[in-house]
Amino acid sequence: IEGKHVLKPQGTRTPPPGFIKLMQTFTSLPAPYRTHLYLFLTAMPSHNARAPTKHRAGLICKHPAGVTVTQLWTTASLLDTKIELADVANTGVKVDLQNLWNPSKPNSAAQKLNLAFKNPSIHSRAFINYGLANGNLDAVVDVTAGHEGFLVGGEAGYDVQKAAVTRYSLGLGYQTPAFTASIVGTQNLSVIAASYYQKVNSAVEVGTKAAYDVQGSKPAGLELASKYKLDPLSFAKVKINDRGIAALAYSTKLNAGTTLGLGLSLDTAKLNEAGHKIGTSLTFEG
Repeated sequence: IEGKHVLKPQGTRTPPPGFIKLMQTFTSLPAPYRTHLYLFLTAMPSHNARAPTKHRAGLICKHPAGVTVTQLWTTASLLDTKIELADVANTGVKVDLQNLWNPSKPNSAAQKLNLAFKNPSIHSRAFINYGLANGNLDAVVDVTAGHEGFLVGGEAGYDVQKAAVTRYSLGLGYQTPAFTASIVGTQNLSVIAASYYQKVNSAVEVGTKAAYDVQGSKPAGLELASKYKLDPLSFAKVKINDRGIAALAYSTKLNAGTTLGLGLSLDTAKLNEAGHKIGTSLTFEG
């Protein structure tokens, strides 16, 4: 269960958005089906009082051989069928087939094919999308390779109809148990971002990120963040960026199956104005 509330100016007749953002439950079915079949329900209340709550119901079937079939139905009459094959074709290979179909709109069907390969040195993925309405076929491919702490990765998107590369990016990084440093170029290498993370000790972690807009020849953002482990079950986080937005978060494990999260976002440049945000989450596991 997740909730979020945004402070609004006083004196308006517009009703505030609902506090509850998401409710979801996931459970196995009674014996003898519980080893393979799982049922989940999701409700997403609308922030518009006139709009109905969105519901989703799904059934998951898992086979020990690495085959998972998920059938999802929403109140918008969208049928979402997904077949996952993990380590079936070969070790480290995962194949996902997904079909989206609205019976009331036959020409709106869409198919997705996701391929992934993973071993200790290389991770690669391919996302292929096909839309029946416009006949468009596009793909996004990314590859990451690592050796002794050094990492290099890249991503590229290709549109078959346009016969052109639609986007590309490149990243370099170095990782150790104590710290991680990286530099990434996104948006066709027009934005360069550098980040650094360090684990100071068993309780304190710090990180920073800075971005630069190459085309605009100007800074694109700066963030500073830290995490403090209060005890074995609780931790707190704080983050602030160059726009003066400060975010605070707290998470604690109430018991073996329940986790409580609290969040607060403040615009430090406009403390006397509305627009600050508070949020909470409650997670049940069993």
